[in-house]
Amino acid sequence: MTFIDNKEQSPEDGAFLNKENCMAAYSIREAFQEREKTFLSGFAVLSSATQGRVKPEKDCSIRTPYQMDRDRIVYSNSFRRLKHKTQVFLSPLGDHYRTRLTHTLEVSEIARNIARALRMNEDLAEAIALGHDLGHTPFGHGGETALKEIYSADFSHSDQSLRVVDVLDNKGEGLNLTREVRDGILKHSKGFGDIIPSTPGQTAMTVEGRIVRVADIIAYLNHDLDDALRSGVITCDEVPVVCRNTLGENHSERARVMIEKVVANSGPENGEFKLLLGDDILKAMTVLRRFLYEKVYRSATVHKEFVKAKRILKELFAYFISNPDKLQKELGKMEMADWDPEVDSIERAVCDLIACMTDRYALDFYYRIFLPSPQV
Repeated sequence: MTFIDNKEQSPEDGAFLNKENCMAAYSIREAFQEREKTFLSGFAVLSSATQGRVKPEKDCSIRTPYQMDRDRIVYSNSFRRLKHKTQVFLSPLGDHYRTRLTHTLEVSEIARNIARALRMNEDLAEAIALGHDLGHTPFGHGGETALKEIYSADFSHSDQSLRVVDVLDNKGEGLNLTREVRDGILKHSKGFGDIIPSTPGQTAMTVEGRIVRVADIIAYLNHDLDDALRSGVITCDEVPVVCRNTLGENHSERARVMIEKVVANSGPENGEFKLLLGDDILKAMTVLRRFLYEKVYRSATVHKEFVKAKRILKELFAYFISNPDKLQKELGKMEMADWDPEVDSIERAVCDLIACMTDRYALDFYYRIFLPSPQV
């Protein structure tokens, strides 16, 4: 549907109608969905072609399903808690260090830029990006490792993020997101595997979901390096030469180069849309990731803090297992569903509670329970 002055053209017959009369029968959402058909790639997912939600809902008159998903995520408790969750450096005192929230916003911006340039569905990419880390634990990957050790070796923040949007947030009602967004959230994580994996089933069902996966690694390689330099954990001279020469010397250059290379190298191939970086960029990113793992994530400065954080979460886990009444109380304070022993084990419920905690929530609770209160 095309707008001309104060009138719009019907996509069916080309006739011009007044906005006031037309919108009564033809919603703003439907008008936008018609526009999507004119400017999105044939490999993009049209919002009108969504596979829907687990619980069917009436369509919004203004927003498409993916725009609704984005809004539900942004307004959720889980999203707000990201501002007090660690990215790399635990409880940093400096105002410029990234948190899990600022990481998420950077992923969203990168994903939107790539999706827009490739004519994919920007709203879908944005919704997936904003929700991809909702299940991340306090204390970053140290917290995730702790839950792997004390709850299940199969625990992952990707699975937990899907659990958050499906059954934990909104007082146990979940957010009832579309299948495409849920799939992208589940499959966003790459661990230490291939940056762009080729194994079927490992990547999202949509190009937009795969864009978020790439955007996630572009974001964290860039800002984790930036934060590590700011903290003094590493120096500029230590950054591998191939990374500096190929990707750039600063945050802005690296982001621009990686985004431009994804856009320039990606496209249709044998009936599929392939996201590619180019051999030189892929090599430099792989070297940079290995460097960050060895010199930053596993550095003595960062590791010793993660050891402390893991101990805190392990002791909290044991405390809640022994105090189910306290578990129920904290679930209520977090506005999560009550633990139902007929549905989940107590271990599952405690895992959910701890994974949803922020760094400061976990620390404050630990202090109250395990440290003596000073007497005045």
